[in-house]
Amino acid sequence: MATGGARRRRAWSVTAVALLAGGATAVAVGFATQTPSPPGPPVQAASAAVLSSATPAPASPSAAALPAPTTRPTHPAKPVALPTEVTIPSVGISSTLRHVRLAKDGTIAVASPGKNYDQAGWYTGSPRPGQVGPAVIEGHVDSVHGPSVFYRLGAVKKGAAVHVKRSDGTTVTFVVDRVASYPKDDFPVETVYRNTAGPELRLITCGGAFDRRIGHYVDNTVVFAHER
Repeated sequence: MATGGARRRRAWSVTAVALLAGGATAVAVGFATQTPSPPGPPVQAASAAVLSSATPAPASPSAAALPAPTTRPTHPAKPVALPTEVTIPSVGISSTLRHVRLAKDGTIAVASPGKNYDQAGWYTGSPRPGQVGPAVIEGHVDSVHGPSVFYRLGAVKKGAAVHVKRSDGTTVTFVVDRVASYPKDDFPVETVYRNTAGPELRLITCGGAFDRRIGHYVDNTVVFAHER
């Protein structure tokens, strides 16, 4: 991972089962002063599919160090089964879910090149989808081989349905509230991960322009959704 966001890293306290301190593909700490316009799909110029062989491969969706999460349960969590699959029919996204944890350096572990690269991952330090708080699912936008699992995440529209299947056969459905794009060096941790009154979902990937100099995208695309 690049270290552009690590210089700004600081920990955030959280309560209940909600994640507040970091996760998935968020990178850097800060507060947004205004809501960005919803982004479109990743621009072709930024896609690894059109990069030359001399261009570094795109980094993981979390191309900078993440703050380590802290949880402080204050009330019993709603018992729900583990998530196994995420589907967004409106943009053709469907993936089984890996369960990802913190890496040794305290950042969120993401899929390295290999068989799991194109699989989305639920961050185990966040609530299970359907529990109170923001459940976090991250995924890569692309690779040197072309589009990856969350390539069309930026095209999701307000009101779209996101379905998360669970290990007991149940499915929880979320409704998209908004889609935002944030610079990785000024990522609004509190805005994205603060505690919520009910079950919510955060879907995160890379976005914006691809910086060939550092081999990373400069932004993160974040989908905010609530349980239907």
